[in-house]
Amino acid sequence: MIILGVDPGLTRCGVGVIEAGAHRRLSFVHVDVVRSSPDTSQDLRLLAIYNGLAAKLDRFAPDTVSIERVFAQENRNTVLGTAQAAGMAMLAAAQRGIPVALHTPTESKLAITGNGHALKPQMERMVARILGLNEPPTPADAADALAIAICHALRPAGALQGGEREQHLTPAQRQWAQAAQQSAKRTRRNADRGM
Repeated sequence: MIILGVDPGLTRCGVGVIEAGAHRRLSFVHVDVVRSSPDTSQDLRLLAIYNGLAAKLDRFAPDTVSIERVFAQENRNTVLGTAQAAGMAMLAAAQRGIPVALHTPTESKLAITGNGHALKPQMERMVARILGLNEPPTPADAADALAIAICHALRPAGALQGGEREQHLTPAQRQWAQAAQQSAKRTRRNADRGM
């Protein structure tokens, strides 16, 4: 299975591609950053992000697109641009009939390190280790995109299948699933409050 991970951003949108084989064996395929210039208008920036993502989808033909779920940040302009870039990724995938999964940063940290509060250097080292890379990918947006793809590959069995979970999850998978549920609840509460 080919998974294309997206760390959405309006200036830099990370794209990471991995292959998930038998027994959850993960292999590195590609990493890059799609960029748009802050000196151009918003519509042209979104077009640049969309075109860059569309080219990656056409090149790698992934089975799934895994996107980092946008969460509330202090800077509204940043969260708005991030949400718009995520929308471009979802649109490009939907146009090609590719399923989309959304994962929070906490879910990603928990799936990769076993700690939902892991720091960025820990995540970057684990991404490199899991994929057999000699050093962490750069820039950070690229490493985050690979992390989101890895998160999807390592998600607990049945996590995205209507809540039907296998009976025999490992303790780490159980912890990951609980964190995912808590994150989804927080997202719904924030949406209800208009955040």
